[in-house]
Parts: sequence; structure tokens; C-alpha cells
Amino acid sequence: MILAMTLLESVLNVALFSLVGIILFALAFFIMGKVTPFSIRKEIEEDQNVALAVVIGSVIIGIAMIVVAAMSG
Repeated sequence: MILAMTLLESVLNVALFSLVGIILFALAFFIMGKVTPFSIRKEIEEDQNVALAVVIGSVIIGIAMIVVAAMSG
């Protein structure tokens, strides 16, 4: 019975932190889109701006590291 409760708590924690992570990813991408004076989508897809893709990837990895650190406690 105790194992089932800890398993349920663990699953709920993972679901909660996943939701928080997804919201942070969306918020960071939204803020980057509003701050930049150009279209991020156009720069990456049409103009094939690799440097911009690397910066956005770095932001995503940074947010993922913050979420993992929060999960670890």
C-alpha cells in the first residue's frame, strides 16, 4: 500500500513538473518572439539562420535545466 502511494505521488510530481516545463518553454518562446524585431520562424525556416536556431536551442536547454533542478530539490 505504501509503495502504491509513493508511486502515485511520483507520477503526479512528474506530471506537474512536465506541465510547468511546457508552460515555461511556451512562455520563453513567446517572449523571444515579442522581443525580437524580426520573425523567428521566417529567419530559421526560410533564411536558414543557424545562429538563431542555436540561440533558441540554448534557451530551451537552459529552461530544461532549471526545471530539472526544481524537480531534484
